[in-house]
Amino acid sequence: MFDVDAYLDRIGWTGQMPRPDLDTLRTLHKLHLMTLPYNVAGQGFADGVHLVDVDEDEVFRTGVMEGQGGTCFQLNRLFHRLLTALGYEVTLLAASTAEGRENFGTEIEHMFIRAVLDGEEWLVDVGYPGPSYLEPLRVSDEVQTQYGCQYRLVRRDDGTIALQRRGRVTRWGTVYTFRLLARQWHDWKELEDRARAHHATASEDDGGQGILCGRTFDNGQAVLKGRRYLVVRDGRERVRTVVDDDEHRRLVAAILSGDLDPGDLT
Repeated sequence: MFDVDAYLDRIGWTGQMPRPDLDTLRTLHKLHLMTLPYNVAGQGFADGVHLVDVDEDEVFRTGVMEGQGGTCFQLNRLFHRLLTALGYEVTLLAASTAEGRENFGTEIEHMFIRAVLDGEEWLVDVGYPGPSYLEPLRVSDEVQTQYGCQYRLVRRDDGTIALQRRGRVTRWGTVYTFRLLARQWHDWKELEDRARAHHATASEDDGGQGILCGRTFDNGQAVLKGRRYLVVRDGRERVRTVVDDDEHRRLVAAILSGDLDPGDLT
């Protein structure tokens, strides 16, 4: 059963009941990312694809309390519920990544959150594998810096906004595109139907290419997508292909458990 106190305790919040202010939102956002991994296999795919009709209490038990994590449809949905209970003004937003457009042909793919504080809008996302922002981003035209990485919002001619990121020595690249348009759960029904069809035809024995998991640590993120392993630390990026099957399995387990060796992050 969803429980605010248990949720806060699980992600490491200490002290009194948090107040709905910006400093608290920053802390909760990063704690959440560091505690719960992005994990495609964690929720919603073992028995089919469930993006809209989600048993939030069951996802809370397995994804949060048992630490299995999940995707944006579980993690951001639960975080939205937590923030609402704490008194934040929040709405859902939809975005699309390059992979989402390629696989499903829709801009209503990724689910994340907009929070409004003192008249300012903030992007909140605890359900993206990375690399991405570790703390909320202000909706503005300014370049914002977090842990050695820079972020900017670029307004495009078609009315969408591109969230772009770059590391210390990398070029600007788009994380995802979105509209500042409040969404409802059922807006993802078309994606759910397309994802079910895609899931039904996907091969279970794909040599690890279907793996997608991510873990945030204090000053960066580790992301394993298929055999491609990316670490961002203080804005410096290291990427390599994991060829050895045993190492690949170990990295998956380490990302999901949070038990990454120091050598995995250098």
